[in-house]
Amino acid sequence: MTCAGSSDGEGGTALCPASLQSLGQSHHARALAGLLATPGARHCLGGSDPQGRLLAQGSCQEKAMESPGKGSPAGKMTAMAHSLSQLMDSDMDYERPNVETIKCVVVGDNAVGKTRLICARACNATLTQYQLLATHVPTVWAIDQYRVCQEVLERSRDVVDDVSVSLRLWDTFGDHHKDRRFAYGRSDVVVLCFSIANPNSLHHVKTMWYPEIKHFCPRAPVILVGCQLDLRYADLEAVNRARRPLARPIKPNEILPPEKGREVAKELGIPYYETSVVAQFGVKDVFDNAIRAALISRRHLQFWKSHLRNVQRPLLQAPFLPPKPPPPIIIVPDPPSNNEERPAHLLEDPLCADVILVLQEKIKIYAHKIYLSTSSSKFYDLFLMDLSEEDQQSTVGHGFGAAVTAAAERMLHQEERHHGRDFLLRAASFDICESAEEAGPGQRKPCLRASTSDGILRGDRYENGEHGLRRGRNLSSWSRAFASIQEEMAEDPLTYKSKLMVVVKMDASIQPGPFRAVLKYLYTGELDENERDLMHIAHIAELLEVFDLRMMVANILNNEAFMNQEITKAFHVRRTNRVKECLAKGTFSDVTFVLDDGAISAHKPLLISSCDWMAAMFGGPFVESSTNEVALPHTSKSCMRAVLEYLYTGQFSSSPDLDDMKLIILANRLCLPHLVALTEQYTVTGLMEAAQMMVDIDGDVLVFLELAQFHCAYQLADWCLHHICTNYNNVCRKFPRDMKAMSGENQEYFEKHRWPPVWYLKEEDHYQRAKKEREKEDYLHLKRQPKRRWLFWNASSSPSSSPSSSAATASSSSSSSSSSAVV
Repeated sequence: MTCAGSSDGEGGTALCPASLQSLGQSHHARALAGLLATPGARHCLGGSDPQGRLLAQGSCQEKAMESPGKGSPAGKMTAMAHSLSQLMDSDMDYERPNVETIKCVVVGDNAVGKTRLICARACNATLTQYQLLATHVPTVWAIDQYRVCQEVLERSRDVVDDVSVSLRLWDTFGDHHKDRRFAYGRSDVVVLCFSIANPNSLHHVKTMWYPEIKHFCPRAPVILVGCQLDLRYADLEAVNRARRPLARPIKPNEILPPEKGREVAKELGIPYYETSVVAQFGVKDVFDNAIRAALISRRHLQFWKSHLRNVQRPLLQAPFLPPKPPPPIIIVPDPPSNNEERPAHLLEDPLCADVILVLQEKIKIYAHKIYLSTSSSKFYDLFLMDLSEEDQQSTVGHGFGAAVTAAAERMLHQEERHHGRDFLLRAASFDICESAEEAGPGQRKPCLRASTSDGILRGDRYENGEHGLRRGRNLSSWSRAFASIQEEMAEDPLTYKSKLMVVVKMDASIQPGPFRAVLKYLYTGELDENERDLMHIAHIAELLEVFDLRMMVANILNNEAFMNQEITKAFHVRRTNRVKECLAKGTFSDVTFVLDDGAISAHKPLLISSCDWMAAMFGGPFVESSTNEVALPHTSKSCMRAVLEYLYTGQFSSSPDLDDMKLIILANRLCLPHLVALTEQYTVTGLMEAAQMMVDIDGDVLVFLELAQFHCAYQLADWCLHHICTNYNNVCRKFPRDMKAMSGENQEYFEKHRWPPVWYLKEEDHYQRAKKEREKEDYLHLKRQPKRRWLFWNASSSPSSSPSSSAATASSSSSSSSSSAVV
């Protein structure tokens, strides 16, 4: 089987390298070297005849498939020949008919983005902005990539205006002046780059680069390119942080607008384009139009090439519209970390205490009804006892240490029988009520459990007795944990002022140390694993019917303290629900806020432990610390209720009549940044949902903007600024007076961050005008073209005619050709 080929000019025959198998193994190397050295072998491996070369490649591949294994010498030489054929594939572009090879030299200052632009075209490389700006190492893109990398070679081939081209890009160092002149040799087009973030690079275009180009290659067309377009709309502060430490920071006033580059291009008489490797914009426009400029220049010299007739002049580039900036994300910070510790501090520092717990007839512990009653059902029942007038007769003059008289007991039993059902409902335990509510429809609801205090439970009435008499009751028959309860005027431990307080004497078996641990659990829901008297704590928990605490003690004793975390979570969930109930009903309230549209009751201990502003008002030397009514002007009930629920539960709750902006104002006045952030998030979510439902929110955003800025709602203000900037034209059209009445800072922000930016609008206007002028020029050019076409033909003579007739025909043909018809 012989290799397809042709003879060279000297008569040598071209042989395929695969035919070397027929040679002896000792002569393989010399035969291969001799064959490759001949012109015919070069023709076979990559000559000027494409068809012959393709046939040669097919024969070589066929022989390689039939050749011995890779380890044999014949197989090795065949593989070497095939590899050499692939390496010489790049030379075919210079010899392939109707394929124009374009040498494009890229020049410009150092670090303007020349190499990245070449890599984006030759290798389709995409990088982020921070990867481009992190470190800059002066590099050059090697021209031998077209021989080494097949992908680069394939990407160099393109079709522009129906002309097949092979673009060869030549990179240069910006500071190697003495070696750069060799790159200009035989260049078809020069791409002159500058950075839009470096005014000096644009200045060097006129003073250094353009004169140098015209000196070394005066006939080569030049394309001016502004690189790093993405810096025009980027966050320069973030960009400067991402750059190398010693790099000069980019200043906003150094960013060049498009008209600066266009003015220089117009002065030099060359086309102007802008590119961004990050946004993948303009890369194809630059090199396609560079190819057009090179082909037009070549068409003037090689006018006989008909395939160059339809090449257009460099096209106009549409302006780049920056991507619409995303809206800012409302970030809700973590709640204050000391909120869980404050109840314990309130127990140690009994501010606004209203309960005195007496241990062993001499130790007094100050506490708060709201904390004890929302953590323990037993305390809830205790504090809801109605100390009626009948009971005063049995207690006045005898003290609470005396037993209840028989007459009082008989009267009590009669009252129980008369009002038994009502008292039963009032004495229902919290746990039983909650379990009944949580039971499903198909489950059996547990019955209400009545304690021994059912007959003496009333509403929430704490008026002092007439004539200053103390009211109270003996509790030895009601619970083993309590001895007695009474109301009396006592001295506040902090203010030293007398006020009405509830005094509860505990059972003598309760010790102070374990009882304080129980109280800490009732305030915080936690139990220290290192407590010593765990058995006493479990005993007190049994007396007070705090079964979760008894379970926590059992877990610690069984080395399963990790299970107490779930008990603590369940404790907080239950107490949150009970606190909401107390807020709704006003149970155990000790302060009333007088508002614009009514009044609302609250609890000082809960406010003090969750708000510094409230703690300062009720615990400092202010009038509000000693009064039960506090006036809050310019505040509505809906806003105050939302604030109270947040302070009690740590959660944001909305209502239909809630005014978001008024709530932000109130939260800012009370120094609650976490609530402000939650309200901002709620407001922005509502505005976005309304916008998605095609509701006009521009007017609301304008109202919110300056109010949010004034009341420190900066995240909401940023969102409003973003909305106005991204809808600037519509907002200005609808509310021109409001926009003019904005503060100077806001107006400056609008002009700087409006989208689409001003420079884009100017470029779009210039592009449309230039496009119309280009269309008008093309129309006039086509109009000037001659519409008439001349059609010539020759009359054919018959073979049977005589010579005289042939001569007559010839003369008539010549006369007809001289007066040919016009089509």
